Amino acid sequence: MMLENFIKAIIVGLGASIPLGPLGIMCIQKTISKGRSSGFAIGLGSSLADVFYATIALFSLSFINDFIDQNRAWVIFIGGIIIFFIGLNIAATNPVRQIRQPRKSNGTKHAQEILQGFAVTISNPGALVLLLGFFALVGINIGDQQYTRYSVVVILAGIFLGTTSWWFILSAGINIFRRRFRLRQLLWINRISGTLIALLGLISAAEGLFRIIG
Repeated sequence: MMLENFIKAIIVGLGASIPLGPLGIMCIQKTISKGRSSGFAIGLGSSLADVFYATIALFSLSFINDFIDQNRAWVIFIGGIIIFFIGLNIAATNPVRQIRQPRKSNGTKHAQEILQGFAVTISNPGALVLLLGFFALVGINIGDQQYTRYSVVVILAGIFLGTTSWWFILSAGINIFRRRFRLRQLLWINRISGTLIALLGLISAAEGLFRIIG
């Protein structure tokens, strides 16, 4: 039973991560511009946010869930604004200037990227809905009293393994082709991917705003 739940949780983690949204674009852009570890750091931040949402679901933390539901419009609006400005920052990033500037330590750089990935995912309440859908799909019954705390930890570990596995596969796969890109091409990749992320953020913010005023 424990192994079965662990495998199911891995499937949930993979399924929740594979859809290519702003995080997928950011992971690809960071991998091409800065390397595999930067792309994976973005995904790691997203994985931590997914585990946070899964914890809410599994422990039936209704007060947090109620807060998200009651303020969904504001969460979507603020999350969209965050994504919009992250996209603008990426679009304005010049790889030539990055090379010439003194480099930050890897720890500081990756910490910032993890926070970016976490912020983008946590500001999207749809991530919780997606997780709940996959829980139902694989047969993990939310709120089932038969789940001990140890069982819940096993499920959360499976979700974390599933999500991080996908981000590792994506960043490692993109990294294979990284050296084929020249600086001018990287500049355009930053502009295009940043613009796409900003547009997605703008759409999300507009949706949230319409819900607020509606």
